[in-house]
Amino acid sequence: MSHAITKSNMGQPHSQGEAQARVLGYWTKVARRLLRDRRAVICGLILIVLLASVVAAPWISPADPYHASILARLKPIGAAGHLLGTDELGRDMLSRLLYGGQTTFVMGITPVLVALMIGGALGLVAGFAGGAVNMIIMRTMDVFYAFPSVLLAVALSGALGSGTGNAIFSLTLVFIAPIARVAETAATEVRHLDFVDAARASGASASAVLRVHVLGHVLGPVIVYASSLTSLSIVLAAGLSFLGLGVTPPKPDWGLMLSTLRQSVYVQPLVVALPGLLIFIASLCLNLLSDALRRAMMVKR
Repeated sequence: MSHAITKSNMGQPHSQGEAQARVLGYWTKVARRLLRDRRAVICGLILIVLLASVVAAPWISPADPYHASILARLKPIGAAGHLLGTDELGRDMLSRLLYGGQTTFVMGITPVLVALMIGGALGLVAGFAGGAVNMIIMRTMDVFYAFPSVLLAVALSGALGSGTGNAIFSLTLVFIAPIARVAETAATEVRHLDFVDAARASGASASAVLRVHVLGHVLGPVIVYASSLTSLSIVLAAGLSFLGLGVTPPKPDWGLMLSTLRQSVYVQPLVVALPGLLIFIASLCLNLLSDALRRAMMVKR
C-alpha cells in the first residue's frame, strides 16, 4: 500500500495509517452498539439458527425431500414420522423446508452481494470522478432505476425463462442501479471535503485517495442500504418461484412450496402456512437487523 500521504504531508492529521485506524475504530464502535441492541441480537440469533439449519440439511433432515407417497398426503403437523406434516405429494415438510431454505437464502443473498460489488464500484467511481464519467454511468443506471423492482424482476425473469440462475441474474440487475445511486451520492458528498483535498495536495494517487479516504465513508451507507435490500430480495425470489419464474419442481423452495400447496389451504392450513411463515421470519429479522445497523452507524467517526 502506498505511503505517499504519510511521507509528503507530515503536518496533515489524515495520513493513510491514521485514516485506517480511524475507520477501524469507527466500525468497532458500530459492532459494540449492535451487540448492545437486544432486538438486533435476537434477530441475529434467529437468522444464525435458520442458516445453520438449512446448511446442515443433509445431516439433520429426517427424510428424503424428494420421496413422495400418495398414502401419506397432507399429514397434519405432529403426525407420526412427520414432525411438520407432509405436502400434497406426501413428501416430508420438515425436510422440504430445510432443503428449500438453501435455495431461498442463496437466491435472496447472492443478488445483493453481487449487486453490492458491481453497483458500489460503479457508484464510487461515478461520484469520485464526476463530469462525463458520472453522467455516462448514472444515466445508464437510470434506465434500470426507472422501473419498479418487482415489475423489472418479473419482466427479466419472464424474458430469460425459469430457473435459479436466471432468477439470480434478474434480481442482481434489479439491485445494481439503486445501490450505485446510493454509492454515487455518498462519494459525491465526500470528494470535496478538506481531508480529501489535503490528500490530493500531498501527492497521493487517485486510487490511494479513493481507497483510503473515500471508500471508508461511502461503505457505511451502502452497506446499510444493501442490508435493507436483502429482505426484499428474499421476498422477490420467493415471489418469482411462486409465479413459476424461479426454481422449477421438484427442487424445494419456500416460494415454490407456497405455490404448490395453495390448493390445499382448506385441508391443512397450518402445513400450507409454514413456508410463508419462514419467509416472513427471515425477511422481518433482516429488516430489523438493517434498522439496527443504521442506528449503530449513527456515531461520529
